[in-house]
This record gives sequence, C-alpha cells and structure tokens, in this order.
Amino acid sequence: MRTGNWALARLARAGVALMLAITAAGLAGPARAQGLLDIAYDPAVPTLEQVVGHATGAAITRPEDIVRYLEALEKAAPERVRIVRYARSWQGRPLIYAVIAAPATIARLDAVKQDVARLSAGAALSPAETRALIDRTPAVAWLGFGIHGDEITPPDSALALAYHLLAARGDPLVDRILAETVVIIDPAQNPDGRTRFVHSFSEALGLAPQPDRYTAEHDQPWPGGRFNHYLFDMNRDWFSATQPETRGRVAAFREWNPVVFVDSHEMGGDSTYYFAPAADPYNPLIAQSQRRTQELFGRNRGAWFDRLGIPYFTREVYDAFYPGYGDMWPTLNGSIATTFEQGSPRGLVFERRNGELLSYRDGVFNNFVAALATLETLAGNRDRLLNEYAAYRRAAVEEGARAGDRYYVFDRAVRRGQAERLAATLAAQGIAVSRLPAGTACGRNYPQGMLVVDKAQPTGRLARALLDRNVALPADFVARQEERRKAGLEHMLYDVTAWALPLMEGVAITSCRGVDLAGATPVDPDAPPPALATIGSGFGYAVPWSDAGQARFVIAALAEGLKGASTDQSFTVAGRAYGKGTVIFPAAGNPADLAARLQALAARHGAEVVTLADSWVEDGPNFGSRSFAALKLPRIAMAWDDGTSPSGAGSARWTLERKLGLAVAPIRVRNLGAARLSDYDVIVLPETSGRFAALLGSRGTEAIKGFVDRGGVVVALGSASEALAGDGLKLLSTVTENSWRPDDGKDKPKDPKAGSRIADRGEYEKAIADPNAAPDEVPGALVTVEANPEHWLASGYRDAAVLVTGTEIFKPVNAADGTNVFSFAAADKLVASGYLWDENRLQLAFKPFVISQPRGDGLIIAFTQSPTTRGYLGGLDLLLANAVLLAPARAEAGTAR
Repeated sequence: MRTGNWALARLARAGVALMLAITAAGLAGPARAQGLLDIAYDPAVPTLEQVVGHATGAAITRPEDIVRYLEALEKAAPERVRIVRYARSWQGRPLIYAVIAAPATIARLDAVKQDVARLSAGAALSPAETRALIDRTPAVAWLGFGIHGDEITPPDSALALAYHLLAARGDPLVDRILAETVVIIDPAQNPDGRTRFVHSFSEALGLAPQPDRYTAEHDQPWPGGRFNHYLFDMNRDWFSATQPETRGRVAAFREWNPVVFVDSHEMGGDSTYYFAPAADPYNPLIAQSQRRTQELFGRNRGAWFDRLGIPYFTREVYDAFYPGYGDMWPTLNGSIATTFEQGSPRGLVFERRNGELLSYRDGVFNNFVAALATLETLAGNRDRLLNEYAAYRRAAVEEGARAGDRYYVFDRAVRRGQAERLAATLAAQGIAVSRLPAGTACGRNYPQGMLVVDKAQPTGRLARALLDRNVALPADFVARQEERRKAGLEHMLYDVTAWALPLMEGVAITSCRGVDLAGATPVDPDAPPPALATIGSGFGYAVPWSDAGQARFVIAALAEGLKGASTDQSFTVAGRAYGKGTVIFPAAGNPADLAARLQALAARHGAEVVTLADSWVEDGPNFGSRSFAALKLPRIAMAWDDGTSPSGAGSARWTLERKLGLAVAPIRVRNLGAARLSDYDVIVLPETSGRFAALLGSRGTEAIKGFVDRGGVVVALGSASEALAGDGLKLLSTVTENSWRPDDGKDKPKDPKAGSRIADRGEYEKAIADPNAAPDEVPGALVTVEANPEHWLASGYRDAAVLVTGTEIFKPVNAADGTNVFSFAAADKLVASGYLWDENRLQLAFKPFVISQPRGDGLIIAFTQSPTTRGYLGGLDLLLANAVLLAPARAEAGTAR
C-alpha cells in the first residue's frame, strides 16, 4: 500500500488524476479536446465509454473493441462514415478502415475513387479537364495507426479522431475537413501484436498502474507486441509485402490513391513528439515539392503544439531514405507522407528519467492533435495538394519516357521462379509488368521470354527505387558520417542502405532505351507463373535445381508421398546438362499416376519439369550412383522464445513455412535440453540474443551436440553462428574477429613501455583505440558472395547477393575442420549495392558466409549473416533449402562431408 500511495502522490503532484484515468470520471481524449476547442458534441453519436466501457485514454482499447466502436459509429452516422474490411491477420482478426466525409461525398465514393484515379494516372490532361477534376474531387487522407502492436496510444487516438469528426457540432474546422477531404482512418494496423501487448499488460496490472519503467506492466515478455503473428516488423514490409496485413493495406492504398498519408507510431517514453520534416538522408527520388509541402504541414502541427504547450522535435533520427517504411513507400507513390512518433508510456503511466509523468491519456491526445492539424492543412490546401500529386505522377511518366534506360528487362531463363516472383511483387503494388515471349530485346536474345517494366508509368519513381542497382546516399551526408566515425561518434543511418530487388532475388536484369511490347501480356500478381513442364511417359522426371520455386515444387511433391533423389554431381541426358541438386522422380517406386500429379503440382507452382525417356546418362553419375541421395520431407525444429531475436526467428520460420512449404516445430530455448530431438532431422537456430547460451544451459548444449553426432543437421543463422562458435557451445571451429585497420601490424613497438611520439591527431586516435573493439557496425549493404563450386551445399549457385549488417566478421574454418562453402568476394568486387565502411570492406573480403562442418554422423551449417532477414532475400531461399532439405539426405546417405 505504501508503494501505491507514493505513486498516487507523485501523480497528483504532476497534475495527473490517476483514479480519474482509471474510472474515466472526468475529461479524457476527445472530451479534453472539447474543452480546449470550445465545441459541443452530438449526443446521438456514441462515445467510446458508452460502447466499450471506458473513456478515450482511460484504458488501452482491445482490437475487437476498436472494431466494435467504429461499427457503432457507422450505425449512428451512416451518411458520413463507411467501414471497410480490407484484410485479415494471420490469426484471423479483421483489419478495417473507416471512411469519413460529408454526406454528399459518402454518397458518391465510387465516383471520387474514379476521379482520384484519373489524377493519379499520369496522363497529360488539358487545363480545363484538370480544373474540373480538382474542383469536384476531395483530397484523400489516409491515417494509419499502430503498425507496431506495442505502440499503444495511436489506435485510441484514431477512435478519438473518428468521434470528433462525426460528433463535433458547429465546428468550422470539422465542417471544412469533411467538405474538402475524404478521411480514411486505419485504426489498428497490427491487431495480433496489439492483442499480445494488451494481454501481457493486463496480466501484470494490479490495484494501480505503476509508473516505474522496470515494473512488469512495462516489461513485455518475448516476443513483445511490436510484431505481427510471424514476428515481422511491418514498418519494413511495404515494398516486399510479405504479410497479409501489408498486402491488404497496399491494395487499399492503390484503390484510394491518398494525397496525404500518416503513419502514427510511438518511440521511447523519455522522448517527446516527432513529426516531419524528416532527418537526413532523403531519398533522391523524393520531389522538392514534397519536401516543401512537408514544411507546410510541419509548421501547422508546430503551431498547434505551441498553443497547447506540447513539446516536439523534427529533422532528427527518422530519415526518409529506405522505401520500405510506412511513410516512404507512399511518398514514392506521390503522397505527402509522414511518420508521427509519440513518446510511449507502454502502459497507463510512465515516469520519465527527468521525473515527469507521461500518461496514456496524454499520448492519445497528442496524436489526436497532430492528426487534426494535418487534416486542417490538407483541407486548406486541397487544390495545391491535388495539383502537386497529379504533377508528381505525371512527372514520373515523363521522366521515364525520356530515360536512356527506359525499360528494365528480366531474363526468364535465369532463376525463372525468382523473376516471376519479383514480377508479381511489383505488379501487386501498382507497377505494371509485361510478359513477353521468346525474342530479342536490348541487343540480347531471350529464348525463354522476358519480363519488362517500363519506367514511363505513374509509379515509375517507385520502380526506380526498387529496381535500380543503387540508390545513392547524398555525398555530403556520407562525408558527415565518415567525420563522425573519425571522431568516435555513431553514424546517423537509421536503416539499411541497399534493397535492390533484382539483386536480392538473384535475377538477371538489363535495361535499354527501347523494347517492342507488341504481343506482351500484363503480369497478374494473383495468378501462378506459367509452368515449363514437358511431362510424358518414360523412365522418370528431372526437376532442375535452379530457384526457390523449384525447391517448393519438390517439397510439395515429397509432402504428397512422392519419392525423389537429389544429385551432388552434374550430369547430362539427351544433350542437356543438369546441375548439382537436380531432383529425379523415377516412375519405378512411385504411384502409377505420378505424371498427372507432377503435372498438377507444376501448374500450381509454375515449375520446370523435364521428362526422361530412359535412364541413360551421357556424362556424370548414373541414377543408381551414390551421388544420388534419397530425399524425404525433413522434420524441422527451431529454437524459439527468449534467447532468440523475435524478428530473426519470425522471418526464418515464415521463410521455411510460407515460402518453402516446410512446417516448423518451435521449441523454447530453455526446453531444448529436455526435448526429444531425435524426432527431428534439422534444428534451426535463428538469430540469437546474448541470453541464448545461458538459457540453453549445459543440458541443452549436450543435447545439440548429441543430436549432431547421431546424424542430425544444425543450421545456424546470423548471430546464432557466433553462439555456436563461442565458449559455451564450441561447435564451430571459427571465431569472430576484432576490428582491423589498414595499418594494423605496422610500426607497432614490441615493448608496450617503449617510448613513442604522437605526431598528430590521427596518431593519437590510433594510440587510444581499443585493440579488442568489434568491427564498426554496418547498417546494411548488399555484398557479393562466391560459391565453392565443388560442394553440394552450393547446388544452384555460382554467386549471390547477401545483406550484411551488424559487426560480426568470422575467420575462415581450416580445411581439416570443414568447408567455407560461400566466401565474401574480393574487396574490389565486394559491394553490390549500398554503402559499406571501407575498413569493413577490406576486412570482410574472402571471409566465410556459409560454413559446413561435419561432426560425428551429422553436420553443422552456419550462415554468418541471416539469409532470411525480413523475408525479402529471395535469392537465398534455394540456399536455405539446400541446408534443410538436401543436407539431411546427404547426412543419412553418409555423403555430407
């Protein structure tokens, strides 16, 4: 009780009525706005308290209650609001948005969509046509809240805004907003994550909320509420669109073409409030008009915050470079998009380090104010913003038409499945992709046809951002970061510097000025890619091991009980060469309807299957050779829960399950020592945290060692490789390196007490440098890795692009201990896209990316960087299939070394 009384006293001194917040007996949320704005509310429009049982800001509203309340608003004011269900989460929860506008606008929403679509089409309209369109077209604003489930105040702010727009009486600002705009409120973009947070918070809550940041209600158990069901950070998922929530949102965005887009977040509770303008660096594809207009919006938000005494900041921390953010992807579509960041209470009340108390109600109100200020600016500048939006889309078409490299061309003969997947990904976000049959383009022959993207389209700038090999950081920004590093300061890059989709998918791409699109057909993102299957009768069927689509096809066939075998040597049949990894499904030993079943599977997966008339091999191993190992559907366990990185574990599981079709059994790290690991063929260790070794314990360590000794395969991803090499497990014969500088080992006195001269500041910095420091942290660059062509684990590869992040660089394993199956390329060939510190580039060259190390009857495979990051490194999916599908077959056949 003493603690509770102390908390109440502190809250009272801060001017926050805690018990009022709990009981909702007082002004909260929009009611507080009512007092400040001096307006009345329509009693016919229900409050949140009337529908759900608590006032806005008094409690954390659950996702199901968010839906219930908005549906109640629709019932109360059907002439001004429509509720649309646009997606369903992995766990089956609906994602909805509310469309709010004047009754006359609501009555003609289809016509509004059509008019905005005409403005967004990039066509050169006459001045009269443009004027007529803009005169009758309201500007669409999309306000998204709570994409991270533990960023808790934005969804309640969404409800406050919806109520205010629908219930305010005689307020000129609300009347103007409704007359000039269509407001789309996406109230809870991550209902699965929010549910996870509310559950853990509610379990911890006692008599009174505790402001101490270290109390249980502020300390989320693994994995926390930030992520969705598959533990993806959906604020990094916009262009890759791996998750159903993102795919639904992208489709809805394309339907509405919003002129303004808001992505409302939270940050650490010690911070105040952030809104745009953004920090450097800016993506060079952002138009100057967009930057100027951001200033316009920012100034008005600042004026509102000044009047209300709300502190804020701009131009810090949150940059505008990576196109996967919830503000950047809309910006590259032409919207004026911004991130909001409210300091988070992570509960109902939070004590900041300066002694101030931040309440949930405060955060809700601040987001509400920022959103209302944004809508005021939009309503007051509708004509200008619609004109600028249309001009951005039109300029993208005109720039593309003038470009000397107007057309991107993907070769369907190289990683065909990955090329088709990339095409579908682009088409799903409104980038038109054409499929052409075999022919010539850009001075090259394409015997299996091509996929073409024309930059001369309204999404041309987005296409450039995603398909160009490099989007350069501004030179002055790079220079500042290098100066900061020299001064011992952290760099200011917020996310990765490279994301070129053709590199990440391993697709062969070229570009040129002209391509004849006669006979082209548009790519449908929802249709399976065309199969390349010549299935007749004979000895059996060969499945070339060329891309992840082929691997998924093989896995689907194994799941149906079909029997196949994979080769670790190339071979030639009927004049065609088949590479390592090729899978043979013989007619003997398989069901009589093998041909029909493979045909159906090939159509479903767009696979390539070749009929083998007989078993004669012209070169390479015969099908009865030990070079062929029988495949089976692997049983995969994965380390899970505390001790692993949530996003690393989630992306690894999602890639295995949803991209390759392999079910995963997640086992908590602390239970690996007790689990019956003999039930599994593969154990995947996703990226780990510093607690992994301690939670695994000696029993878990011995269990993993015994699993490998008895023929199991352990696959370590990213930082899990460091855990395997560390003192606790010692399963890998490698170590991570300390940092290296170009002058290491030169002119260093052998006697540490010997006298020396420090000639300048540079010499001084060297003298005080930590000799045990890790390499400088890399925010993210795409680099080239090269395969050992003799090893079966490299089947399907000569080289690949890998995303390098963090500080870990590993020493190569000795040939007596294992094989460096993939190594980073030479320093002068290493960087494929993005920016990499020069010292890291020189140190990383020739170091291992994939290590294969036998132990007992089993095998350890270590990826020194995760191949499943964010689920968007599609070009590495086949390599992961090699590790979890081919490796167990090799281990069982005794040919894994």
